[in-house]
Amino acid sequence: MNFNLAQLNIARMLTPIDDPIMIDFVNNLDRINAIADKSKGFVWRLTGDQDNATALRVFEDDFMIINMSVWKNKQSLFEFTYNSSHVAIMKRKKEWFSKMKDIHMVLWYVEEGHIPTPEEAKKRLSYIRNHGESPYAFSFKSDFSINDLNNYNATTP
Repeated sequence: MNFNLAQLNIARMLTPIDDPIMIDFVNNLDRINAIADKSKGFVWRLTGDQDNATALRVFEDDFMIINMSVWKNKQSLFEFTYNSSHVAIMKRKKEWFSKMKDIHMVLWYVEEGHIPTPEEAKKRLSYIRNHGESPYAFSFKSDFSINDLNNYNATTP
Protein backbone atom coordinates (compact mmCIF):
# COMPACT_ATOMS: atom_id res chain seq x y z
CA MET A 1 0.00 0.00 0.00
CA ASN A 2 1.30 3.46 -0.91
CA PHE A 3 0.82 6.62 1.13
CA ASN A 4 0.80 10.35 0.53
CA LEU A 5 1.14 13.22 2.97
CA ALA A 6 -1.83 15.41 3.88
CA GLN A 7 -1.53 18.82 5.47
CA LEU A 8 -3.82 21.33 7.11
CA ASN A 9 -2.93 24.82 8.13
CA ILE A 10 -5.30 27.40 9.51
CA ALA A 11 -5.07 31.15 9.94
CA ARG A 12 -7.29 33.75 11.56
CA MET A 13 -7.78 36.79 9.35
CA LEU A 14 -7.45 40.24 10.91
CA THR A 15 -10.44 41.49 8.92
CA PRO A 16 -13.09 40.04 6.60
CA ILE A 17 -11.67 38.68 3.36
CA ASP A 18 -13.24 41.53 1.34
CA ASP A 19 -11.63 44.24 3.50
CA PRO A 20 -8.94 46.36 1.79
CA ILE A 21 -6.36 45.05 4.29
CA MET A 22 -6.72 41.58 2.72
CA ILE A 23 -6.43 42.69 -0.92
CA ASP A 24 -2.78 41.68 -1.46
CA PHE A 25 -3.41 38.30 0.12
CA VAL A 26 -6.47 37.71 -2.07
CA ASN A 27 -4.70 39.01 -5.19
CA ASN A 28 -1.87 36.50 -4.68
CA LEU A 29 -4.03 33.42 -4.01
CA ASP A 30 -4.39 32.28 -7.61
CA ARG A 31 -0.67 32.77 -8.29
CA ILE A 32 0.45 30.85 -5.20
CA ASN A 33 -2.11 28.09 -5.76
CA ALA A 34 -0.89 27.75 -9.36
CA ILE A 35 2.69 27.33 -8.07
CA ALA A 36 1.48 24.62 -5.69
CA ASP A 37 -0.54 22.90 -8.41
CA LYS A 38 2.54 22.72 -10.66
CA SER A 39 4.97 21.74 -7.91
CA LYS A 40 6.72 18.40 -7.99
CA GLY A 41 4.82 15.99 -5.75
CA PHE A 42 1.58 17.97 -5.56
CA VAL A 43 -1.53 15.74 -5.56
CA TRP A 44 -4.60 17.74 -4.48
CA ARG A 45 -5.82 20.82 -2.61
CA LEU A 46 -9.12 21.75 -1.05
CA THR A 47 -11.04 24.28 -3.12
CA GLY A 48 -14.35 26.06 -2.93
CA ASP A 49 -16.28 28.18 -5.38
CA GLN A 50 -13.35 30.39 -6.36
CA ASP A 51 -10.73 27.65 -6.81
CA ASN A 52 -9.45 28.28 -3.28
CA ALA A 53 -10.71 27.42 0.20
CA THR A 54 -11.13 30.93 1.64
CA ALA A 55 -14.94 30.86 1.49
CA LEU A 56 -15.22 27.49 3.23
CA ARG A 57 -16.21 27.67 6.90
CA VAL A 58 -14.88 24.63 8.71
CA PHE A 59 -14.58 26.30 12.10
CA GLU A 60 -17.25 28.30 13.88
CA ASP A 61 -15.07 31.40 13.58
CA ASP A 62 -15.89 33.30 10.37
CA PHE A 63 -12.38 34.77 10.37
CA MET A 64 -10.67 31.35 10.38
CA ILE A 65 -9.56 30.12 6.97
CA ILE A 66 -8.02 26.80 6.08
CA ASN A 67 -5.62 25.39 3.57
CA MET A 68 -5.56 21.65 2.97
CA SER A 69 -3.56 19.69 0.46
CA VAL A 70 -2.08 16.30 -0.31
CA TRP A 71 1.48 15.72 -1.51
CA LYS A 72 3.46 12.68 -2.64
CA ASN A 73 5.80 13.11 0.32
CA LYS A 74 7.03 15.47 3.02
CA GLN A 75 9.97 16.70 0.93
CA SER A 76 7.67 17.87 -1.87
CA LEU A 77 5.52 19.86 0.55
CA PHE A 78 8.62 21.27 2.25
CA GLU A 79 10.08 22.40 -1.09
CA PHE A 80 6.88 24.25 -2.00
CA THR A 81 6.45 25.76 1.45
CA TYR A 82 10.00 26.95 2.04
CA ASN A 83 11.76 27.03 -1.35
CA SER A 84 9.27 28.62 -3.76
CA SER A 85 7.59 32.00 -4.24
CA HIS A 86 5.27 30.92 -1.42
CA VAL A 87 7.97 32.10 1.02
CA ALA A 88 7.52 35.78 0.09
CA ILE A 89 3.81 35.58 0.92
CA MET A 90 4.48 33.72 4.19
CA LYS A 91 6.82 36.52 5.25
CA ARG A 92 3.89 38.95 4.98
CA LYS A 93 1.40 36.91 7.04
CA LYS A 94 1.40 39.45 9.91
CA GLU A 95 -0.26 41.94 7.53
CA TRP A 96 -3.30 39.69 7.17
CA PHE A 97 -3.44 37.17 10.02
CA SER A 98 -3.43 37.10 13.82
CA LYS A 99 -0.62 35.34 15.60
CA MET A 100 -1.88 31.86 16.45
CA LYS A 101 -1.35 30.79 20.06
CA ASP A 102 -2.15 27.13 19.38
CA ILE A 103 -0.61 24.79 16.85
CA HIS A 104 -2.07 25.76 13.48
CA MET A 105 -0.57 23.18 11.14
CA VAL A 106 -0.66 19.40 11.08
CA LEU A 107 0.67 16.71 8.75
CA TRP A 108 -0.48 13.09 8.49
CA TYR A 109 -0.25 10.16 6.12
CA VAL A 110 -3.18 9.11 3.93
CA GLU A 111 -3.52 6.14 1.65
CA GLU A 112 -2.72 7.01 -1.94
CA GLY A 113 -5.97 8.08 -3.62
CA HIS A 114 -7.65 9.14 -0.36
CA ILE A 115 -8.85 12.74 -0.28
CA PRO A 116 -9.06 13.88 3.34
CA THR A 117 -12.07 15.82 4.57
CA PRO A 118 -11.96 18.99 6.64
CA GLU A 119 -13.46 17.02 9.54
CA GLU A 120 -10.63 14.49 9.33
CA ALA A 121 -8.13 17.36 9.32
CA LYS A 122 -9.77 18.98 12.35
CA LYS A 123 -9.39 15.70 14.26
CA ARG A 124 -5.68 15.56 13.42
CA LEU A 125 -5.22 19.16 14.48
CA SER A 126 -7.06 18.55 17.73
CA TYR A 127 -4.95 15.46 18.35
CA ILE A 128 -1.61 17.22 17.92
CA ARG A 129 -2.80 20.10 20.10
CA ASN A 130 -3.91 17.78 22.91
CA HIS A 131 -1.36 14.96 22.69
CA GLY A 132 1.67 16.31 20.87
CA GLU A 133 3.36 14.89 17.81
CA SER A 134 3.08 11.23 16.89
CA PRO A 135 2.88 9.23 13.66
CA TYR A 136 -0.87 10.04 13.73
CA ALA A 137 -0.39 13.84 13.61
CA PHE A 138 2.92 15.68 13.29
CA SER A 139 4.75 18.72 11.95
CA PHE A 140 7.81 19.36 9.81
CA LYS A 141 9.88 19.09 13.00
CA SER A 142 9.24 15.32 13.23
CA ASP A 143 10.67 12.57 11.08
CA PHE A 144 7.84 10.06 11.33
CA SER A 145 7.69 7.61 8.45
CA ILE A 146 5.10 5.24 7.09
CA ASN A 147 6.78 2.47 9.10
CA ASP A 148 6.22 4.51 12.27
CA LEU A 149 2.57 4.87 11.31
CA ASN A 150 2.17 1.14 10.71
CA ASN A 151 3.63 0.40 14.14
CA TYR A 152 1.42 3.06 15.72
CA ASN A 153 -1.94 1.94 14.29
CA ALA A 154 -2.77 -0.30 17.22
CA THR A 155 -2.96 2.72 19.54
CA THR A 156 -4.41 5.33 17.18
CA PRO A 157 -7.42 7.16 18.63
